[in-house]
Amino acid sequence: MQIIRPGQKDFEQIRKNFKWNIPKYYNMAYEVCDRHRNLSHRPAMYCENSAGEARTYTFGDCRKLSNRLANGLAQMGIAKGDRVGIVLPQRVETAIAHIALHKLGAVSLPLSILFGPDAIEYRLNDSAAKAVIATGRHVQMIQDMRTELPQLQAVISCDQADGDEMFWSLLQRGSEHYEMEPTLAENPALLIYTSGTTGPPKGALVAHRSLLGNLPGFELSQNFYPRRTDVFWTPADWAWTGGLLDGLMPTWVYGRPIVAYDGGKFDPEIACRLLSKYRVTNAFIPPTALKMIRQVGDIDRYHFSLRAMMSAGESLGEELYEWGKDVLGLLINEMWGQTEFNYLVGNCAVIMTVRPGSMGKPYPGHEVDAIDEQGNIRPRGEHGELAARINDPVMFLGYWNNETATKAKISNGWFRTGDVGYRDKDGYIWFVGRKDDVIGSAGHRIGPGEIEDSLLKHPAVAHAAVIASPDALRGSIVKAYVVLAQGYAASEELKAEIQTSVKSRLAAHEYPRAVEFIDAMPMTTTGKVRRMELRKLDAESRK
Repeated sequence: MQIIRPGQKDFEQIRKNFKWNIPKYYNMAYEVCDRHRNLSHRPAMYCENSAGEARTYTFGDCRKLSNRLANGLAQMGIAKGDRVGIVLPQRVETAIAHIALHKLGAVSLPLSILFGPDAIEYRLNDSAAKAVIATGRHVQMIQDMRTELPQLQAVISCDQADGDEMFWSLLQRGSEHYEMEPTLAENPALLIYTSGTTGPPKGALVAHRSLLGNLPGFELSQNFYPRRTDVFWTPADWAWTGGLLDGLMPTWVYGRPIVAYDGGKFDPEIACRLLSKYRVTNAFIPPTALKMIRQVGDIDRYHFSLRAMMSAGESLGEELYEWGKDVLGLLINEMWGQTEFNYLVGNCAVIMTVRPGSMGKPYPGHEVDAIDEQGNIRPRGEHGELAARINDPVMFLGYWNNETATKAKISNGWFRTGDVGYRDKDGYIWFVGRKDDVIGSAGHRIGPGEIEDSLLKHPAVAHAAVIASPDALRGSIVKAYVVLAQGYAASEELKAEIQTSVKSRLAAHEYPRAVEFIDAMPMTTTGKVRRMELRKLDAESRK
C-alpha cells in the first residue's frame, strides 16, 4: 500500500491533488498482518529485552499467533465491541494482543506500564473492560483491585502464574486458523485515554479508519516510506498514540520490520546501541528523548543508518533541529497531532523547505488553521486555537460515554485542539503553547515554546520548561525550571548567566525572571512536560 506516490517533488501539488478513498469495510488487523501472506517469512519484529535476550518474529508468525489468541479469547467470551486492556511494554505479546482483538472486532485498550493502581483502576472501570492482558507487577495490582472492577472477568498474565489465564497457554489451545470478523471502517478499534493534565482522563474512541488517515503523514514524515531495506524504531510507549499509531501499526501496514525493546526507563546509550545494531533507517523519537541522546558523549562511536526521523509530543525547537542536522546528519521532520485527531501537520524535508521552529504544513487530506472563539479562521500570522476540519478519517469517534465533552470540542465545523498557534503567510503552522500554558505578563501574551528553545541553547541546560508564576506587579512572570547538563553545578551566577542568554536572544519581556534548578523534569507517560506539577512546585516555593 502506498498513499503518496514515490518520486513526487512538490508538496503543495500533492496536497492539492490528494483525495481520500475510504472503503466501507476496513480492519486494522487485516491491514497490518493478514494481507501480508506473501511476506510470511519476512521479519516483522526484532525483540530484545534488558537481559540481552533477542528473538525475531516473522509476519507469518504474527498471523498464526494472533489467530490462536483470537480463538482463545473468543472461547473466553470476548466478542465484538468488548473492551480489553493491554498493560504491556514493547514486546511481541503487545502487538499480537492488538491484532487478535481487532480480528474479533473487539476494542483494545492500551495502558502504560508506568501507570500506578489509581490510573489503572480508573481506566478499567470507566471503560468497563471485560479482560486485561498484563505482566509483572500489574498482574498482582489488578488482582488486588478486582472487587472494585465488577465488569472485569479475566486477568491474562504473560509471564507468571497468578492470572486467571496464561497468555501462551491460551494461544496453545487456539487454532492457527481464524475467520476475521468483518468490521466497518467506522467501527471502533482502540480506546486511548488522554493524559488527563486538566482533569480526569477521557477515553478517545478511535475507529479502524484512523489508521488509513495516518498514512499520508507517516509516509511523508519518514521521507517517502517505505524503501525495501527500511527498519523502524521508536522509544515511544506502544500504549500511546505516538508509539502505536505513529510507529508499530503503520510500519506493519507496509510490511517492514520494527524493533521492540523491553527495557524499562529510556536510556540514551541503549537507544544509540539499538539504532546501530539493527541498522534502523527510520525513527520516531520525541524531543525529550532527543535531548537525552544529545548528552551522549562521543556519539560518533555508533554507526547509524538513519535516513529519516520524525519527532512529536513537544515542540522540537530550532536548537534540537540544528543539532540533528549537524550531529545526526538529518533534517528532523517535526509532526503535530493529538490522540483524538492524529498526524495532522508536519514536514517532509526531501520535498519542502523546513522552517526550524515551525511544525510544518497540514499533510494531504487534512485542513488545519487557527480559529477564534466563534470558530472563525484567524488572519494569517495572528494567534488562535489550532483546529482541524471535522469529517476527516483520522478524527476520533468521540469521548467514551462523554457526549458533552465531545460536543465541546466542535465549533463551526472545526475540532478544537486546545493548542494555541498561528499559520503564517506561506501556510506553515507555528505552535505557541497549550491554551492554558500561555503566559500573560504585563500585558504581553508569551508562549513557552520559544523560551524553552532559547534556554536549550545554553550549554548548561539539558532540559527546560517554563510556566507562569504569579507576580503582584506584572500579574505573572516567566519562571523556568532547568535540569542541568552533566558537569554543571547550580549557582546564582549560573542562573544569571542563563537569564542573560535568553534575554539577549528574545524580547526583554520574555526572559525568565525566575530560574529554579531541579534534578528531573516531571513528565507524563506520553513524554510531555507536566506543567501542572511545576505549578505545584512553584506554589510550594512561594508559601
